[in-house]
Amino acid sequence: MTRVRQAVSFLLLLSANLSAQISDYVYPNISPSYSNYGTLGLIQAPNARFFDEGTLAFSWSHNDPYIRGSILAYPFDWMEASFQYTDINNALYSTVREFSGSQSLKDKGFDIKLRLLEESQLLPQLAVGIRDFGGTSLFASEFIVASKRIKNVDLTLGMGWGVLSNNSIENPFGNLNEKFYERQERDLEETVGGGAVNFNTFFTGRAGIFGGIELFIPKSNGLRLKVELDATNYEREGRKPLIQDSRVNIGLVKPISKNFFVKLAYVKGDTVNFGFSYKIHAGRQNNARKKLDPYVSVQNAEVVREVTARSDLFAYRAALVNLNKRSVALKYGNISDGELHIGYQQNKYTNYSLGAVRILRTLDEVSPESIQRFKITKINGQMGMNSISVSRQNFKNHLLRETPELLLKDSVIEGYKLNKDEFAYQPESKYPAFHYSIDPELQSQIGGPDGFFFATARIVLDSELMINPQLSLQGRLSYGLIGNFDEIKLASNSIIPHVRTDIVDYLQQGENFTIDRLQFNSFSNPYRNFYTKFSAGIFETMFGGYGGEFLYRPFKKNYAIGLESWRVRQRDFKQNLDFRDYETSTGHINFYYREPKSGVLLTLKGGRYLAGDSGYTLDVSRKFETGMSVGAFFTRTDISKEEFGEGAFDKGVYFRIPLDFFNTSYGKRSFSWGLRPVTRDGGALLVHGLPLWGVTDQANRWSVTHAWKNIYE
Repeated sequence: MTRVRQAVSFLLLLSANLSAQISDYVYPNISPSYSNYGTLGLIQAPNARFFDEGTLAFSWSHNDPYIRGSILAYPFDWMEASFQYTDINNALYSTVREFSGSQSLKDKGFDIKLRLLEESQLLPQLAVGIRDFGGTSLFASEFIVASKRIKNVDLTLGMGWGVLSNNSIENPFGNLNEKFYERQERDLEETVGGGAVNFNTFFTGRAGIFGGIELFIPKSNGLRLKVELDATNYEREGRKPLIQDSRVNIGLVKPISKNFFVKLAYVKGDTVNFGFSYKIHAGRQNNARKKLDPYVSVQNAEVVREVTARSDLFAYRAALVNLNKRSVALKYGNISDGELHIGYQQNKYTNYSLGAVRILRTLDEVSPESIQRFKITKINGQMGMNSISVSRQNFKNHLLRETPELLLKDSVIEGYKLNKDEFAYQPESKYPAFHYSIDPELQSQIGGPDGFFFATARIVLDSELMINPQLSLQGRLSYGLIGNFDEIKLASNSIIPHVRTDIVDYLQQGENFTIDRLQFNSFSNPYRNFYTKFSAGIFETMFGGYGGEFLYRPFKKNYAIGLESWRVRQRDFKQNLDFRDYETSTGHINFYYREPKSGVLLTLKGGRYLAGDSGYTLDVSRKFETGMSVGAFFTRTDISKEEFGEGAFDKGVYFRIPLDFFNTSYGKRSFSWGLRPVTRDGGALLVHGLPLWGVTDQANRWSVTHAWKNIYE
């Protein structure tokens, strides 16, 4: 401990001499950085720092014998959630050599950290966290940590349990209950390969003390020095004990840009480790990055208004032509008592309110002066979603002053059930209408005894054929170009119907041309707030059949209730038009609740799954003003852990980012990523195209108004 005291004393003295203000830095990047565990921290130890809500990040580190990749999300500024994938190079995937060959052991785990106290002038920031939450316990630990920034030094001090129990002391929680004195280790065999959550292990056993500093070096373009007292118990971590020559770790972190960092450290007194990290903040609009897709005013608008004043038909046609130039389809129009009412469709703007305001701007520029009020109604198929009504003069005043809050106050926003008889103008639509896109795609399979990463590059055709206003055909065809799925050898060991675990057969036999979806859809809106869908065909890679949905979604409420029922049959492994013998019925009652201030959506599904098991799925997600959403889910059913297999129960994480967040022009396409630690048959939900919850997204006031402040981009 003498060496530790000397090192810490020296660094504190150094920090006093380097007490330059942050404003003195040539590159003032004082953003928190990552530990070797993939979460914000020092080198091995965590700290109490967090990124802003809506941040997504990736971290990679090589700290022999571990190579760790982490994906992190910050759904709130007080919550850090991460998924880690660790390659453990000093152990084989299985103790059975014939099973794993020379493939190294892989470990997956979830981490979570919560802020308990926000930093103030006098008090430090305080956080509590759990590593390897519900994992195999190879890296399981819990911690309480405090961080305090003093000028250009960030100090961290914490207490850990489990793997973080070196520099140990008696567990202080034992004074509350003696059970905390004994660490209740998880039996990996009993938990069927991990995945079960054993709350009795948390914060038990001996406690360890860790701490350190992150010193931001002035005038160094953001370079910082890290020194820590390591509390990692290397005899407990991983599968095999490691030798620790020193408990003091030292490292450097260098920001290459605002969001990209590299790091180099010396740990355990005998190992050099390195890594990098990258983050994006996709929770709020970046006002500094102006779109190169601004609103384009109507040319010769005064002349257009003179023409549209001659007749209503001219007004309708001017609106039709000029909205079409701006990627908006006018479907219906009516002028009555000084109000112009249109029904429209648009698939360009993720921010619905931004799209609506641009439509109102076009109508204001082309409409005759006799029009005193506008009403615009969003149509999806033949279903009304919402209507926005506003005085023309109020709209112009708020546009001139850029006062979105006052415009919202002066607008009437309501749900709407389509009634064609309300509209005098109904331009003819041509059917059938065909839309398509062709894009590359990387289909991947991560982890397993045969190898860490398998993938196939594919070309994908996504299409929709509108047969008539009530009936459409959604298609998705793909063709594999090059890949290595043929190297996967692991077969399913599931003892319940193989509704998902035959994934290897689907990947290998569907490596060339596949029909991924060929689904007929019919939607209706029989009553206000009531929506229905009937579908038949090929729904997904593994199942096809028929069925439908019902959804009750009140426009001004924060909840919705749905019902879905399907009769499906398992598809052939080649994913053409052939089917296998397995057939089943599946269905769920669905409850949705959106917390309006935070945008958190809680989805609860209860019913029967594809393998015949029954239970519930809880999904919690948050949607931000940019359209990005992050979420996590878990499913529990009436099958046992032994029947389910590795993982004990189904769970996963996901996020979705609109691509126009990265682009300079608007568009509704998005990138989605999701991960389950294991693929098992229990709790398997049917995947079908165009679920009612998404189709009716704009039939809800929150969806229309939550990003209203960005209408004047």
